[in-house]
Amino acid sequence: MENETQRFFNEEEQQILEEILLHRRDVRGNHFKKDPIVEEDVDRILQAALAAPSVGFSQPWEFVIIYDEKIKEAIRGSFQEENEKAIAQFSDEKQQKYIRLKLEGITESPLNIAVFYKPKKEPVLGQTSMPNMGKYSVVCAIQNMWLMARSLNIGMGWVSILDPEKVKDILNAPNENQLIGYLCFGYTDKFYNKPELEIKKWDYKKLQHEVVIQEKYNNQ
Repeated sequence: MENETQRFFNEEEQQILEEILLHRRDVRGNHFKKDPIVEEDVDRILQAALAAPSVGFSQPWEFVIIYDEKIKEAIRGSFQEENEKAIAQFSDEKQQKYIRLKLEGITESPLNIAVFYKPKKEPVLGQTSMPNMGKYSVVCAIQNMWLMARSLNIGMGWVSILDPEKVKDILNAPNENQLIGYLCFGYTDKFYNKPELEIKKWDYKKLQHEVVIQEKYNNQ
C-alpha cells in the first residue's frame, strides 16, 4: 500500500470537476422524465456515496431504494401536509412566490432514495466533542451522489419538506435511524444554467467577499 503511486489530476480533469460543481442543480418534478435509470448508473451513484469521507471512518449511512409507486404516494402525502404548514409561514409577495414553486418530484421521478444516519452505540473517533459530525458525514455522501448523478446527466432533487418520523414509519426504518435526505433521481428535460431559485428571484447569489472572513470575526 505505501508504495502505490499517488493519483494526481491534470488541468483538464480539474476543469471538468469545476464544471460539474458549477452545473449541479436541484431538479424538480416538472422536469423529470419517466425513463428508468439504468442499473449501472444507480450503482455508480451509490458507489459515489460510499466513497464519501466519514468522521472516524464510521460510514454511518444507510440507503433505501424506492421504485414502488404506492410508497412514493405515501411519502408525497407527508410533503403535502408539511407544505401547507410551510405556506402559512410566509406572507405577502413571498407567500405567492412560494405557492408558484414546484418543490418536489417524488412521484414524477423514477427513483427515490431515502438516506439515513445510523448512529453507533459506542464512542466514535472524531465525534466525542462534536456528535453531529456523523450526520455531516452522511451529508457528504449525499453531495457525492449529487455530483455523480450530474456527471451522468441524471437529475437529482433533495426534498426537505417532509415529516421525518412519518417517512420512517412508511419505510419501516429502525427507531435509532435519522432521516437526513430524501432524494429524487431521473433523467431530465432541462438543467438550468443557474439555480432555479436564483432565476425566479427567490433570493440572490452571495458573492465570495460577502461570506469569507479573514482571520476572525470583527464584531462591532
